Amino acid sequence: MSLPLLDLLLPQRCVGCGATGEPFCGPCLARLAEPARRPPAPRPAGLPDCWSAADYAGPVRRAVIAYKERAQVTLAAPLAEALACTVATALARAHPATSGFVLVPVPSARRTRRVRGHDPVGRLATRAARLLTAYGHRAAARAVLVPVRRVADQAGLDARRRAANLAGSLDVAGHLAPALPVVLVDDLVTTGATLSEAARALRSRGAEVLFAATVAATRRRS
Repeated sequence: MSLPLLDLLLPQRCVGCGATGEPFCGPCLARLAEPARRPPAPRPAGLPDCWSAADYAGPVRRAVIAYKERAQVTLAAPLAEALACTVATALARAHPATSGFVLVPVPSARRTRRVRGHDPVGRLATRAARLLTAYGHRAAARAVLVPVRRVADQAGLDARRRAANLAGSLDVAGHLAPALPVVLVDDLVTTGATLSEAARALRSRGAEVLFAATVAATRRRS
């Protein structure tokens, strides 16, 4: 059976609101167009400036979960566009003199990546770098961060325990041009522990971390 016929028999529904027609409809997509600083509170030591496209709630939350956990990769396009817009906004407002930079995705644990069957943040970083280049920025994506030890499941851990769980868990492997600053990217910031650890690993190798950009941010206080 051809895909167009399948679409007629099984019309797409928006993951955000359930409306028929698109995987992520216009009104839900508009919720991803609110780039702003959204740092976690409390703020962990070493956390770079945090920017995100939206709050992690409602249609945005459902889209991130569908993309990341259910491998609905058609959502990579709108999520990457939101990420690129967030990076461009942060550059314009906080780092207008920056002429070139590298997007570095936060890696998933190897076992998590195997279970999901894809690399959600790596895909977003690659697509966002292409979009930013089209916007006129000198951008590239480099997946240079790698896990160097296993960590416990983060679910249910408070900010202090997350930080302790992640400490020393990442390192840099591969080439990272020291002259170009880094923008850390992830799908979500909760306590900031993961981004803090990623920034530590990059700074330990001499990288300048400009800020972190995510698709969404929680309003967690713990």
